[in-house]
Amino acid sequence: MLGILGLPTILTHDAAIAQSISQKDNAANTRSQTLQLMQAGELSFPLWVWVIGGVVIVFIFLPQMGWILGLIVVGEREVGIVVKKFSLRGDLPPGQLVALNGEAGYQADTLAPGWHFGFYPWQYSVRKESVVVIPQGEIGLIIANDGKSIPPDRILGKTVPCDNFQNAREFLLAGGEKGRQLGILTAGTYRVNTALFTIITSANATANGMSPSELKLYSVATEKVGIVTTLDGTPIETGAIAGAIIPEHDNFQNAQLFINGGGRRGLQEQVILSGSWNLNPWFVQIEQVKMTDIPIGYVGVVISFVGGAQDDVSGALFTHGHLVNVGDKGVWIEPLYPGKHPLNTHIMKVELVPTTNIVLNFSDRTEEHGYDSKLRALNVRSNDGFAFNLEVAQIIHVGALDAPRVISRVGSMQNLVDHVLRPTVGNYFRNSAQAYTVLDFLIARSDRQAEAADFIRTAMQAYDVQAVDTLLGQIEPPETLMQTLTDRKIAEEQRKTYEVQRISQTQRQELVRETSLADIQREVVTAEQGVRIAELQASAKVKEAAGEAESIRVTGEAKADAYRAGVDALGGSSYVALQLMQTIGDRNVRVVPDVAVNGSDRGGGLLDGVLGMLLWNQNKEAKEEKSDRLTRLP
Repeated sequence: MLGILGLPTILTHDAAIAQSISQKDNAANTRSQTLQLMQAGELSFPLWVWVIGGVVIVFIFLPQMGWILGLIVVGEREVGIVVKKFSLRGDLPPGQLVALNGEAGYQADTLAPGWHFGFYPWQYSVRKESVVVIPQGEIGLIIANDGKSIPPDRILGKTVPCDNFQNAREFLLAGGEKGRQLGILTAGTYRVNTALFTIITSANATANGMSPSELKLYSVATEKVGIVTTLDGTPIETGAIAGAIIPEHDNFQNAQLFINGGGRRGLQEQVILSGSWNLNPWFVQIEQVKMTDIPIGYVGVVISFVGGAQDDVSGALFTHGHLVNVGDKGVWIEPLYPGKHPLNTHIMKVELVPTTNIVLNFSDRTEEHGYDSKLRALNVRSNDGFAFNLEVAQIIHVGALDAPRVISRVGSMQNLVDHVLRPTVGNYFRNSAQAYTVLDFLIARSDRQAEAADFIRTAMQAYDVQAVDTLLGQIEPPETLMQTLTDRKIAEEQRKTYEVQRISQTQRQELVRETSLADIQREVVTAEQGVRIAELQASAKVKEAAGEAESIRVTGEAKADAYRAGVDALGGSSYVALQLMQTIGDRNVRVVPDVAVNGSDRGGGLLDGVLGMLLWNQNKEAKEEKSDRLTRLP
């Protein structure tokens, strides 16, 4: 029998009867004493005493009322699980745990919060359980302890209408299956019949063989994609590697809709993107992988291993491969452009194809892309029998729209290099080398390079690849030939040196001769000019002499005429005397000496004359010096 406010909730039949008799005796004694006091007028009670007394009476008589009336009180956050001890309807059939028709045993219907009558303790026992609480960010898993058996091709019980497992009767009547359930409980509070359902939460996960983290909402990280493997459903059909995409199951959160839609067990084509999801860990397993990143300068050619129709859409002219539409099985005709793409890399492969020019070295050098890691210098033999190593750098380009064709034909960029480019370039140079000598490669390498570029460009066009250029690198002929060539080169260079020296000497001689000629020419010019000047001077002198002669002649004639006129006028003697006096006057001819010396007997005449001359000269110099000073004065 249930009680109220912490009183014992379940009593056995004998204990209830003993307790009831004892409580009745105590109540009778109390009532007798109270009546006696009241009759004597010694007892007067206020209202609150009567209220308290009434409450006490209720508490005293409630167990008896519960026992008599079958009263059960269920709290607000409780659920009453009813067990029927016996029933006129008989026992449950074998294999059935919960009664639907009043049979003895656990009852499908539970008791909601409130007062319930008619549950007599000799026929019923009621266990009150707390409501099930699923915290935020978690889920609850359900195990059904009763119901139909799960079909052999399934591992989880189907989801049936039962108000989130709160209506056990509806679950059983709708054909609910015993065992682990597809359905889950999301965050919230539920009144569940724990006799029929076992609820697993993070609080009791360990006790049920699970990790608390499995009861959390499943989160897919940013820039990652969740690849799904379902653990229930029909088997994947023969020849397929993944289950087809099933619509309207809300990213595997509604497992029953996935099953009803024909969902397959195993790897799925559909992926889950970034976010938090209510997923049943008994139904799906998720593997998180990075999104497919197509870097700048590349395109991604998708090779899908699943899909629908495989109709070739490459066209009649492309006969070396098989291209399909996006979503079909095969090589997609449209490439993926730079960016992040949420692809299921378990069912498709993405081959990166560079759309920029790439260099492939046939040498010990390897580019960063690594496609040429297996390429080595070419060993060829010339027509003069010499074997030598030849380094080649081949530049190629694959267009974005041509990339699917290239991958459809060869499978990958590495295959293009290993199976197409390497034999094409190698065979060309091995064949063409036999038509030339080693010296032809050394001396006319630009011609050999142009020929190779034209041939390889034409050959690679058949594979939808553009051969941008072919460049010859280091050429390593035999050492003996190189020594011969070196000696020859040295001799040629010496000959050139000698020739240059000879030319230099010749030029030097020519310079000396020209210099000498130039010097002589200067003298010749000087002489010629001197001759010319002399001729001119002579001519001038001749002309001057002729002029002077003419002048003298004219002057003489004039003087003769004057002399004749003077003679005629004055006579010959007088005219001569007159001319003599004029000449003495014009030319300052001294008639009287500056110093006179007489011839006395004492011999002093000559000495006096010398002294007189000295005095005369000094006096003359003094006058001239004085005249110069006066001239220099300002």
